[in-house]
Amino acid sequence: MSSKGWFNLEAAGGTIPETQFFEGEPAFKFLNLTRTQRLYGFAACFAIGLVLSILGTVMLIVGGLASFAVLYALGTIVSLIGTGFLIGVRLLVAFALSNMLSILHTQTKQFAKQLKLMFKPVRVVATIVVLAMIVMIFISAFVIHSSTLCIIFVVLEYLAFLWYTLSYIPYARAAVLKVFGIS
Repeated sequence: MSSKGWFNLEAAGGTIPETQFFEGEPAFKFLNLTRTQRLYGFAACFAIGLVLSILGTVMLIVGGLASFAVLYALGTIVSLIGTGFLIGVRLLVAFALSNMLSILHTQTKQFAKQLKLMFKPVRVVATIVVLAMIVMIFISAFVIHSSTLCIIFVVLEYLAFLWYTLSYIPYARAAVLKVFGIS
């Protein structure tokens, strides 16, 4: 039975089709994850990514520019993996449950699917900005040695990642724009 509350996605099941709420077929179908459980999976990955990024920021404050770049990049990658719960990347669970040879084919197909979805017109700009900012964080940390530039690129990357993530949730971008009075 589903829980009650203002964010009850199970009750919305009849109004928001699965294919509209989560792009593509649900890859965690064999685990029978509900929409809410998939959102929890996304939130958990996002939280872990945030913790890694905060640890990286602490390293930046204490002077570990290289540690910052590595921890921050790992945090971003874990957060990006979390979007797999929104779009249903089979690799996340299948890797833990299956052997390496059988998953290689699945991994390639799912990676191609993820890339295709990342570069759809609705999110191509956000994707390019996120990836470019990750590169710029490494350049500013290892080549330029500028913590100020690292912080600027971090802020830009988080904003782009937020915009990227919102593209998977129907009407989320429109709601954010409306909150800020842009639309």
